[in-house]
Amino acid sequence: MDAWNIRERGEDWGQAEERRSAGQEPEWWHWVYGGTCFRLSQRVKTSGGRAVILSRGTVMTRGGTEALKEQLWAEAMRHGLARAQEVLAIGDGAVWIWNIVEDRFAGARERLDPWHALEHLWAVAHALHPEDEVAAAAWIKPLKEKLLAGDGIEVISDLDEVLTKLRGSKREAAQAERNYLDNNRSRLNYKGAKDCGEPLGSGAMESTCKQYEGRFHRSGQFWTKQGDEALMCLETFWRNGRWPLLFPHVPPGFDPSRN
Repeated sequence: MDAWNIRERGEDWGQAEERRSAGQEPEWWHWVYGGTCFRLSQRVKTSGGRAVILSRGTVMTRGGTEALKEQLWAEAMRHGLARAQEVLAIGDGAVWIWNIVEDRFAGARERLDPWHALEHLWAVAHALHPEDEVAAAAWIKPLKEKLLAGDGIEVISDLDEVLTKLRGSKREAAQAERNYLDNNRSRLNYKGAKDCGEPLGSGAMESTCKQYEGRFHRSGQFWTKQGDEALMCLETFWRNGRWPLLFPHVPPGFDPSRN
């Protein structure tokens, strides 16, 4: 699961100066929530080693996390959730993601996208070496290796040791990132993922969000909530191979993005 921003023309459109004069910033950007699901058997590799998903379901909505929760569960059921022996949920650490997992996918293994975890380690590295990128890279290298090897608990212990030597703003910065990793310690389960053919991170969803952004962030585009939700539904029907359900007269193989 992941989220991205869309720009809308709301009721305050054309009143930006008036609102700012009243101390209110216009709300033009709003969250769109999405998720994708697939069976592990549908995730294969090309001859070059690149992962490819043969069949998956996508959900995208402007209706908030409640709408996403219902739609994603339904999509997962279409892809065999009721028959799955094991479920894996991957996200970037946002609390709303784990709340949905707990509500609709109880018992699923949870995994924090490792590249987001590394961003938090980089924040510590830059706090310790704010003007020396080489030193920051050297500091993070062994921690990165431990993290990707599945030794997240040891990484947290290393940060605890670092904290004993810090004071002031550096300690505050390092403590915040250490706490983030500690709050996600049960989700740092990367060891053996590649051997099982599992995705390490949430790249499949992040790339999907970028593709939707490419459609909705074109030059000069502003949307209404009703309008963007309607077009998102059409885009998602096409992506999920259900275009003929809306337009049964359209010939097989028709690609609306090219017509």
